[in-house]
Amino acid sequence: MQKKLSELQVGQKAIIVSLEDEELVLKLLEMGFIPGEDITMEQIAPLGDPVSVNIAGYQVSLRINEAETIMVEI
Repeated sequence: MQKKLSELQVGQKAIIVSLEDEELVLKLLEMGFIPGEDITMEQIAPLGDPVSVNIAGYQVSLRINEAETIMVEI
């Protein structure tokens, strides 16, 4: 089942499927958001923005609008 990264709950794991925003693709790829990588939602700020994920052993924080452009498979 595919979802946006922003829709995952804390502790939920997924695999990155695609990056949907052409303007952010290069930035996200440089940060390690490569299709096929495992990703885990680690924290969601009290107001929902930002979110923190674990990817390739690194903690990365994203704005919610960036997380909405990353499609994952659960």
